[in-house]
Amino acid sequence: MVSAEIQKEIEAFLSHLSLRRNLSVHTLRAYRNDLEHWCGHMAGTGISSVAQLGERLEAQHLRAYLAGLYESHERSSLCRRLSAIRCFLRFLRTQGKVGRDVGGLVPSPKAKRGIPKFFKIEEMQELLDAPDPSTFLGRRDRAIFELMYGSGLRVSEVVGLDIADLNLKEGWVRVFGKGSKERTAPFGPPARQAIEAYLLGGTRGDESPLFVNFRGGRLTARSVGRLLTRHLVRIASSKSLSPHGLRHSFATHLLAAGADLRTIQELLGHARLSTTQRYTHVDLGALMDEYRGAHPLNRK
Repeated sequence: MVSAEIQKEIEAFLSHLSLRRNLSVHTLRAYRNDLEHWCGHMAGTGISSVAQLGERLEAQHLRAYLAGLYESHERSSLCRRLSAIRCFLRFLRTQGKVGRDVGGLVPSPKAKRGIPKFFKIEEMQELLDAPDPSTFLGRRDRAIFELMYGSGLRVSEVVGLDIADLNLKEGWVRVFGKGSKERTAPFGPPARQAIEAYLLGGTRGDESPLFVNFRGGRLTARSVGRLLTRHLVRIASSKSLSPHGLRHSFATHLLAAGADLRTIQELLGHARLSTTQRYTHVDLGALMDEYRGAHPLNRK
């Protein structure tokens, strides 16, 4: 149970992050859950006030907390929890609430970074052709897939688009990414044609959501995940793929075609090049798969 005093400090910390660092709602919610869980755990050990955090908290308390979660949580989740705790303790110190900060004494768990799942080009084309072009929802789904794959957009970015964010003539879309960072993403003729077919005959204004459900409301990220799954089960090369897999496919195919990492970084809206570099491993993995399948000694 988190004390009222600690809860008040958590709220002040989250407000600080929202104003100073412009973090997304999802990140702030994750930080809140992480801190409330940790503070509740610490209260169970007898450290339940800000003064006790400053006087009695030691690095071994943090290590013991993370060790207790090791078997049931992904490494990335543990890293995020430790990051939230470190930032919170640093905030308390800058506010003069605690005299020392032990968060920096605990190293982050090494996160396993898996190779992103993606479609091969022929599989991607099969998915793009799956929606029924004779129906409104089919044309909508095709437009969503074409735009996500054609521009490498996150699903949250796609569902947040309004009609006014599109420039169909020039072939670009205004996107608000993580932390409300604005960028311009280009798209090609296939995406433009699919969007034009979807919007044809519509009467919605420029400020209306671009992608809507059958009731006319804005689509959610979860809805896009469901409609993607629905189309995947109907195609021959069906495989498990999340909406983010279309973004992975976009980056992987660009890299394989010779695009440089800096360009892909800009297109994806990554803040750090190291985030984009994971796609070099994807390309190497595809290369090794082709080698194993094609080399005569591997076919024995």
